[in-house]
Amino acid sequence: MRIYIGFDDTDTALSDRGTGKLSRWFENKLPTGTRQWGVIRQQLPVLEGIPFTSHNSSACVVVEADDPSFADTLTTLAAEHIQEYFLEGSDPGLCVVAENNHPMNGLINFGKECCFRIVTQKEAMEAARDVHLSGHGGTNDGIIGAAAAVGLTMYGWSGRFIEFGRLRDFADSVTVGELEEKGIQVVSIDRNAIVPGPADLLKTNGWLRPRLWGGKPILAVQAFQEEPFKWEVVGKKGKKAHMQ
Repeated sequence: MRIYIGFDDTDTALSDRGTGKLSRWFENKLPTGTRQWGVIRQQLPVLEGIPFTSHNSSACVVVEADDPSFADTLTTLAAEHIQEYFLEGSDPGLCVVAENNHPMNGLINFGKECCFRIVTQKEAMEAARDVHLSGHGGTNDGIIGAAAAVGLTMYGWSGRFIEFGRLRDFADSVTVGELEEKGIQVVSIDRNAIVPGPADLLKTNGWLRPRLWGGKPILAVQAFQEEPFKWEVVGKKGKKAHMQ
């Protein structure tokens, strides 16, 4: 079964690490009997009236466990992880949900609504009333992003992977087959949408971040300079936004 662990607002404007790094580091705390499936970054809107550090993003760690009882252990470990790495001045939040615990439509709908309007802590607590949601400092506004990260990840059609296997270990050029062997599906979204072949060469531009589509890691690619059997990833690493 899968357990979803949402983190948000653990950093400050001048920090050298963000919530994404804190989320990826949590893999080192996983107990025997669990394993990390992936870490998904969820982008929320940058709107006037919403406080954020740089990008207004949160993250969800998806853990595969042998038994649902691990949810309580992971909740304790995640809270301790926040206490170890969060920075003073931030407003950390944590949300933990065990898959198939009960219907998650409320949390999923909450995550979607966070993408187009300003929501409140009260709404977050209502959406997560049957699961773990906790604040760990400051205003506790991080509970909003943490709940949204879990809801959107469970939705399965939002966000991008910042870890899946070892994304950062792939070379700048890799074959489609190598990626698919690691569980990353390569999909062409250019005009002709030809199916990439396993021997086709893919240029990552040093930034390999599959999307979460249909609950799976999907890498969107386009033809590389109209050369046959060559592709490049869609999207690139963005510049840091204005900090608030």
